Amino acid sequence: MTTTFAADDDLPKVPLPTLSASVDRFLEWCAPLLTPDEYARTESAARELLAEGGPASVLQADLERFDAGAHSWLDAFWPSRYLGRRDRIALNANFFFLFGPGSTTDPCERAAQLTVAALGHKADLDAGTFPPLVNRDVAQSMDQSRHIFSTTRIPGDPQDTVRTPYSDDWPGPSTERHVVVLHRGRIHRLDVVGADGAAHSAEEIAGALREIRQSHPERAATGDAVGALTTLARAEWAAVRDRLTGLDPANAEAVDLVERALLAICLDETDPADEESAARTLLAGDAGDRWFDKALSIVVLADGTAGVNIEHCELDGTTVLTLVDAMFADPLQVHAERIGARPQGVPSHAELRFVLDDDLRATVARAHDEFSAFLDATATELVAFDDFGARDAKALKCSPDAFVQACYQVAHRRAKGVTGATYESIATRQFRRGRTEAMRVITPEMVTFVDTMGDPQASDADKVDTFRAAAAAHGARAKQCQQGDAPEQHLWELDWIRRRRGAELGVTEQLAVFDSPGWTIMRDDWLSTSSAPSDNIRYFGFGSTSSRCIGVAYVLLPDRFHVHLSTPADQAEGMHAFARELRTAVTELRNLLA
Repeated sequence: MTTTFAADDDLPKVPLPTLSASVDRFLEWCAPLLTPDEYARTESAARELLAEGGPASVLQADLERFDAGAHSWLDAFWPSRYLGRRDRIALNANFFFLFGPGSTTDPCERAAQLTVAALGHKADLDAGTFPPLVNRDVAQSMDQSRHIFSTTRIPGDPQDTVRTPYSDDWPGPSTERHVVVLHRGRIHRLDVVGADGAAHSAEEIAGALREIRQSHPERAATGDAVGALTTLARAEWAAVRDRLTGLDPANAEAVDLVERALLAICLDETDPADEESAARTLLAGDAGDRWFDKALSIVVLADGTAGVNIEHCELDGTTVLTLVDAMFADPLQVHAERIGARPQGVPSHAELRFVLDDDLRATVARAHDEFSAFLDATATELVAFDDFGARDAKALKCSPDAFVQACYQVAHRRAKGVTGATYESIATRQFRRGRTEAMRVITPEMVTFVDTMGDPQASDADKVDTFRAAAAAHGARAKQCQQGDAPEQHLWELDWIRRRRGAELGVTEQLAVFDSPGWTIMRDDWLSTSSAPSDNIRYFGFGSTSSRCIGVAYVLLPDRFHVHLSTPADQAEGMHAFARELRTAVTELRNLLA
């Protein structure tokens, strides 16, 4: 039998592009967004990268040296990209999945059932009995699945770190027996596994959660809800964490327990009026009831509505989909058997006590209030198509993803009057430690299609023809990205090498291409898009990535198409217009192709 991780080291490495290939691709990708003058300046800067013996060739040679001894040339890129970001990760980087209804509306029962199901997946991973993922007969990397449980991002300056099993500091899987429960501004340790290694039953875990809920009928004071500290910008949180853990040994012990916990259970007080309210709570919620640095937080609302909030540094959406689909694939009793669950009495649980001085209380309260204001300054909207899905797009003889991406572009032009840089995440898990590639959606063919859709003189045949060309170009570029043949992350990593080791390599000045219009305009997203297809997901969502960007997270299934939108509140009018135009564009393009 093939074990879960057996194939990982035999997967092919992500191919390292040549400089000339990335320069050509970069110029091709940014061209549709630029004026002739901007393109000329960009081309001049990009061609400088090809100078024999020049700074770029020195950086490329160093990357080739690194790649020769690494699992992937991206092994240093991902920590730089994710752990190097200095702004808050709450809402800015974390993402959520909203599940469908469960078998109970009791929040404690729902949380207990989801916890047992998650631990069932962990048991399969630990034993190596979970079938490795295969996509179209091609083995996929399972490496990220090692970092779901007991993984926590640790704030640092100038870069964060990650505390995770299957690492040099923590070999093998986590053997922790506890989770942490966040409720009404307090954090509790809850042992879900008994001392002999057998798990508690879902009924016992639910009973313990009820005791936790009943132990404090009132919320903790805002300044005592230390989870809010995880919403701070990373360097400040690193300094505050040092103050917190250094103030009293009890604090260091409590933080250690949170960071080692298998996962977090967030029992939220929100009774959502609708799915949009539920999605917003899963996206951010009350900062005092979250520890945003935990890789996996199961969030359950007052009416039993549930989902997960995910810290992104070690986990991409595809890995979390594997977890979620495994959780829902089998009945609860099957998961309980996997983890050896048996009645043992009410699990041990205790509130974690933090010793805070006035300064720390003020910092916690400020973090809470600033994050509440930040959430208030973020607009969100859900768009549901329950009469259209991937099956319908295929019946129209087109790629479902190309169809919806084309609709996004038509809707955006009509809503905001511009065709702007658009990011799409493309999975590359067929490679060793593969994660994602950055695809840029705007091709010349896509621009022509959007122009044609806005031309009152264009015939229906013209619109269909230009769409078919745009869809073909979209598919070709997606295939390039899937094969690792893409420029952005490659060029970006060269700049990261300069920042990390430039003095040693004799390359200290930033290369001109990174100040060029092509680089800055191509990466200044108007739309940031990503998909998460699963029957077990109602909505998937994340925050906007810039001051004018609309974050577009979509669940595209055979029979439905659900979209979560987010943008800064001062851009809300444009986002709502985009949502209206998207509904129109889907119907219009569907009718044209039919």
